[in-house]
Amino acid sequence: MKIGLAVTLAIVVVLTAIFLFADAKPNVIQVTRSITIQAPAEKIFPLIDDFHHWPGWAPQDKEDPTMKRIYSGEESGIGAISDWQSTGNAGKGRMTITESNAPNKVVVKVDFVRPFVSHNINEFVLEPSAEPGAPGSSTTVTWTMRGSNMFFMKLMGVFVSMDRMLGKHFESGLQNLKIMSEH
Repeated sequence: MKIGLAVTLAIVVVLTAIFLFADAKPNVIQVTRSITIQAPAEKIFPLIDDFHHWPGWAPQDKEDPTMKRIYSGEESGIGAISDWQSTGNAGKGRMTITESNAPNKVVVKVDFVRPFVSHNINEFVLEPSAEPGAPGSSTTVTWTMRGSNMFFMKLMGVFVSMDRMLGKHFESGLQNLKIMSEH
């Protein structure tokens, strides 16, 4: 009986410690990845600024064959909207372009409905890279996501690096964008 009580108490202490550690994590999560693309910003920018191009490079489109998009609002730039829905990993939600400064910056508000309610901001910054003899021939694209770090994500973060997990998604998207832009 004493052993059972000791084991139960140990489990309660460990679980309490995990929950307290998770709760102490930051309330905001930010993930940033960059890539250099051998193309001018003017060629890359429209691929980000127009949701109609996203199926060609966005990882959620390429990795989830059940994903379907519906476009509304403006054709591209501020006010462009893409609602998506899938029965796979991409879930359901809406993306809206809230800032568009050609050819340097696009800001996208993302509202997930499924698999869980979440709101974040994705920012794409395009910076021409100076190369001797080939000015403007390459661009560094930086993709940053900021959002609420919900408790279940904090809890997952005790065991898994959220930066590494979400970062792989961004790295895949940026690599796809590079392939599209360089051809």
